[in-house]
Amino acid sequence: MRRAVCPGSFDPVTNGHLDIIGRTTRLYDEVIVAVLVNESKKGLFTIEERLEMLREVIAPYPNARIESFRGLLVDFCRAQQATVVVKGLRAVSDFDYELQMAQMNMGLAGVETLFMPTNPQHSFLSSSLVKDVAKWGGDVSAHVPEVVAQRLAERFKASGR
Repeated sequence: MRRAVCPGSFDPVTNGHLDIIGRTTRLYDEVIVAVLVNESKKGLFTIEERLEMLREVIAPYPNARIESFRGLLVDFCRAQQATVVVKGLRAVSDFDYELQMAQMNMGLAGVETLFMPTNPQHSFLSSSLVKDVAKWGGDVSAHVPEVVAQRLAERFKASGR
C-alpha cells in the first residue's frame, strides 16, 4: 500500500490545505493528514477542534484519515509505515525552509518529500493570514471551508473582536 502523510498545524485548515490533501488522495492509496501537537505554541483552536474540523472537511476523500502527533515527523511516518511526506509550496520562499526539512527527514529516516505546487488561486493563503483577516471582521469564506468560517466567526465574536 502506498501511504503518504500531509502534515501541518491546520490552525485552521484552509482551502489551500484541502487542495493539497485532495490532490494527494489521487496519488496514494492512503493519505494521513497529520496534525502536529506543539505544546509550546498556543493555537487559536485546540487540537480536538482542529481534528473535528478536518474530519468534516476531508469526508469526501475516503482514502484520507486524520491523526495527531507529537515529536518528530519521521517517527510518526515510521509508526504509520508511510515513506512519503507531501508538502504544498506557495512560493519560492517556502522552498528554502521545506528543502532543509526534507533533507533532514531523508537523512534521519529515509522519508521522501514530495513538493506539490499550490493551485495559484491559493498561493497567497496561510492560516495566519486567514486568522488575521477574520479577527478584524473580514470575510474569509472564499478561503476556508464553511465550517471553518463559522468557527472563526464564533471564536472572534466570543473574544470581543
